[in-house]
This record gives sequence, structure tokens and C-alpha cells, in this order.
Amino acid sequence: MKKLFTLTFVALILFTNSNAQRSCGAMEHLDRIILENPSVLQTREQIEEFTQSYINNNDPENGNRAVITIPVVVHVVYNTSAQNISDAQIQSQLTVLNNDFRKLNSDWTNTPSAFQSLVADAEVQFCLAQRDPNGNATSGIIRKSTSVTSFSTNDAVKKSSTGGSDAWPTSSYLNIWVCSLSGGVLGYAQFPGGPAATDGVVCTNTGFGTTGTATAPFNKGRTATHEVGHWLNLYHIWGDDGTGCTGSDQCGDTPNSGGPNYNCPTFPKASCSNGSNGDMFMNYMDYTNDACMYMFTAGQKARMQALFATGGFRASLINSLGCQAVTGGGTTCGVPSSLSATSITNNSAVLSWSAVTGATSYNLQYKTATATTWSTSSITSTSANFTGLAASTTYNFQVQAVCSGGNSTYSPVASFTTLSSTTTCSDIYESNNSLSAAKSIAVNSNINATIGSSTDNDYFKFSTTTTLKNIRVTLDNLPGDYDLRLYSSTGSLLGTSQNGGTTSETLKYNNAKAGTYYARVSGYNGAFNASTCYRLNASISSTAFKLGEEEVNDIGKPITDLDINIYPNPTTGSATLDMFFGEKMDHVNIRVFNMVGALISETELQVAEGAMPINIDVSNQPNGMYHVIIITPNGTDARKLILNK
Repeated sequence: MKKLFTLTFVALILFTNSNAQRSCGAMEHLDRIILENPSVLQTREQIEEFTQSYINNNDPENGNRAVITIPVVVHVVYNTSAQNISDAQIQSQLTVLNNDFRKLNSDWTNTPSAFQSLVADAEVQFCLAQRDPNGNATSGIIRKSTSVTSFSTNDAVKKSSTGGSDAWPTSSYLNIWVCSLSGGVLGYAQFPGGPAATDGVVCTNTGFGTTGTATAPFNKGRTATHEVGHWLNLYHIWGDDGTGCTGSDQCGDTPNSGGPNYNCPTFPKASCSNGSNGDMFMNYMDYTNDACMYMFTAGQKARMQALFATGGFRASLINSLGCQAVTGGGTTCGVPSSLSATSITNNSAVLSWSAVTGATSYNLQYKTATATTWSTSSITSTSANFTGLAASTTYNFQVQAVCSGGNSTYSPVASFTTLSSTTTCSDIYESNNSLSAAKSIAVNSNINATIGSSTDNDYFKFSTTTTLKNIRVTLDNLPGDYDLRLYSSTGSLLGTSQNGGTTSETLKYNNAKAGTYYARVSGYNGAFNASTCYRLNASISSTAFKLGEEEVNDIGKPITDLDINIYPNPTTGSATLDMFFGEKMDHVNIRVFNMVGALISETELQVAEGAMPINIDVSNQPNGMYHVIIITPNGTDARKLILNK
């Protein structure tokens, strides 16, 4: 919902007139996402491992699988009346998507005979949603007027707080945003594995559909086909290595090409010594004009289908009710959302969720986090007071709506932790609503306090020493959706933890300078509970706190005081990572990942102030693009390295 582990891949397309060419900034955008959160590389690696396992064990053309139908919600975010595109234009785009992904597009027969046997029906289709997340009838189209004249690729269009429109639950819908994109950008998409709140596809209104504002040469709806391809885990056919012929799209049936193809090439167009048939420039994942791309391959189909296998990243879409119409013969329930636990004590908690239209009751399942079976209660309201719970214990719960037309699926699982039997909140540490008024707390000890109002901010201060210089701050036993921030002695923000709901928050900051630090606790979107305390612990240690893959970007700001260069690039085997440090650092971590997120090497070292050359050896790896991640106590940075032996 909030903490952005974001792995987003972007397709940027320069559009000016009928002679315009597509241009992609996908890898530059990926570098930024990695810089903000290097752990997305591990997430992408897990998805890739699952994909390859699926491909190795399934025939993509076995013909036995059911066609997958994906509910779509289109967010039209407009600043002018022209940008408020018509329903007909939106429907024209849905028609193109269905034709292209089902091999129903008549122009697929233009595929050269050398490639025609590879053209695949992806067995994926799309519908405009007929049911919203609350079970109400919908057109599947959201219209949002905005004061923003145009958007960029920073995902602002996906948030109402920045002039856009908030996503519908991405486990049940494909969100497509249509707006005016700046800089000639036609669209961009988020690959599987990024944050749920920004998952989906963005298209400019002049490159969407086949009528209305759609303008040649991008007026046949193929921008959305291309971007949805990314959303379904397809890479560009040249492997995003520039023109080096070293990249891979992870599909064996798409010949590698020496960079993107533009406009409408003449067949054959060979590059990278890829044979007499040359590049598959008519593939949807190249950069040719809309009229000149018209095929997916069987290998690309297999990658898409892997997402919907049991355990696949987008498998939840199979169970979505979004395409089912709401009828008068009984309401089929939407899935309950906004689960929360409040008024948490050592033996009780109040569990609540949002109302679902048409629900006559709710089935509430709960268990301890370590248990394997659920207990179920039937609840007629949208909250329940549970007592007799064990102290200092984490509980899981989920909710199902019961309606006359059928029950919903269970909601995603939420969790809360009861307080210890000795926990009290006798000192609420007020007033401490500013950095200057921060209350001193003991380190390595639990303190209990409350967020007493929607505007309450609790600041606490503690100190490190020259030997106890590693910091870990935890915030748990949350009665509401609270956030945690860490500041330096000068008030500079060092890190933020913003998990959703009552999930615990943790920040780690190793090799800190000796001095005073501040922790801030606040309610997200005004959340508070004046009667129930939360628990905060500021720990310091002589041993560095381990940064797990999900925490590697707790301190996610880019490095601003470090000069970095990597050369030669491309390299034939090894390269020098040349860095200049403004101060001595006891803990600098250098990690090298391949394009799909697999960790190739990791080096941890101490550096002195000044220049520091580090050797990066990828000589034993295959040709391709690699990401070099530099993690220091002051932030993170990323560089890409091309290997071309």
C-alpha cells in the first residue's frame, strides 16, 4: 500500500508526428527503481526462477488450459475535454487487446513465412470490469478531472494525492491509466514484482485505441499491447543491452537483434549474426510502428502463462469476480478490504473491515501466526471484539463476505500482535510533537505510548556511541496504521518504514556517527488510538544489524556525496568501479546482479576517505547487462555494466 518495493519496467515512446519513432527508457527507469529499492532484484529473480521452471515443465501449445480473462479498469485522468476520451475509444482498445492476445488480429498473416509457425495465441483475454471491488455494478471506467496538465513516468497519475487516480486492488484488476504524458512518452508498464499500489499500465491518450484522439503512427492500439506485454513479464526482443548483441529477452524463439527496430522495416533485416531471417521486427515487443507489429511467439506465451499457474505472481486474477455482472437474481459479494485491528491489549482486540454492498453477514477466520488451522465465526456487522487472546502473540485473520448470490473469496490475511501481560501505557510521552520537543528514551528498552489524535506526532531521541554505532528501531503492537521515521541529529530524514495496516515497522541504520538520533511515530492518513499504546524499541549495537533482502533499502535515499564511475563499459571480463568517498566508512556493500535479478557476487569492505578503486569481475558470466549496486550507510546507488566478451 505504501512502502514501495517497487520493481517497475517502463516503455517510453517518443511521439511527435507520423515520422515519430518509439524510444525506450526502460533500463534507465529500472536503474532508478533499483536505486530506490535494490531488493526488487531478488523479487524479480524469484519470478524468473518460477517462470523457467514452468516453461521447463509445460508445453505452451498443449491446448488443455482455460483461457484467462483479466478484468480491466480504465482510469481516464484528464485536464482538458479532449483528454477525456470517449467510451468508444476505450472499447476500441479493449478490442485490440483481445484480438492481439488471442491471435484474432487479421494482420498476423503479414508475418513472414519464416516466422509464421511461431505465432501464438497467448490465451489471455480482457474485459472491462462489470463489478467494482465492493461488488457494485460498474462500467469499468473511472473518470478523474485533474489540475495536472501532463504526467511523467513517476507514477503520479496512479495516486489521487498527486492529481491522479488510485488503483483498484491489483490482485483482482488490471489498472490502465490514460492521461497526457509529457516528453513524447507513449506509455509505460510495471513488470510483475513491483508494489501493488502502482501495478498496471499507463498510456497517453494519443496512443490509446484506434479512434478519437489516437494519432498515427500509433493509432492501432499496439502501445497498450506492448505495455500489457511488459505487465505480463515480457522483455524487449533485443534484451535491452543497447546495440551490443549481448542481451536476451529470455525467449528462445525470438532472434536476438542489435537494438530496437523503428518505423516499418523491410524483411529480412538481419543483425547480431542472427541468420537469413534476421530480426523479428514485427513482434509486439519491438519498437516498430503500430501497423507493423502483429505477433507474439510461443515462447512469449509461455512466459505470460507462467504468471497464472499455481503460485504464479498474477494467479489471483483467475479468481477475480470483476468480469461477472451484478444481476437482480442475488448479489455476488465483493471481497472485504481495509482490515484493521484496534484497541489491542494483552488479551483482546477489535477487528474490523469495510462493508461490502449486498453482504448479509461475514465469515471471520482467525488463528495464531504459527497455527495451521483457522477458527471461524459468523459476524453480522463489520467488526468483532475478540477476548481471551494470549499475551505477546501474533494473530492472523481474514474475512469473507456472505451474499445471496454467493460468497466472496477470503480477503488477504491481516495480522496483529497482542501486548505483553505487563505492558502499560502510564507514560504517553506528551508533549513531543516536534523534533525540538522530542522525549529522551533509553536504548535497548521497550517504551509504550499512544498516538492520541489524528494530528499527533511522537518524537523520541536517543544516542549512539563510537562503539555502539549500529541502530535498529522497531515499532510494533500497533493499534492502527502507524509509520516510523528516523532522523539525524540535524533533523535530516535517514529512513522511513511505511507498511500497511498494523504490520510492524523496522528501520536499520548501520555505522552511524556517534550522536543523537530521532525516531518519529505518526498515524498514516490520520490514524490514531488514544486508548491503546504501541511499542517502540531503539536498539544500538557494536555489531551491524543484518540487512535482509526485504530491508536492503530501509535507508533508500540516493548517495549525494559519492562520485562513481565504472570502466571500461562495455567490458570483456572485468571492470573498475571507481568511487571517491568524502569520509571513512566501515561498511560498504557492493552487489552485482544479472538482468533477471540473480545475485552474481557480493563484496563488503571498509573504505577510507578519498578514491577507492574496486575490481568487478564478471568474466565467468554470459554476455549481457548487469547491475552494480553500491550500498553505504549514507544511501544507495546503482550502475549498469555491459559484458561483451
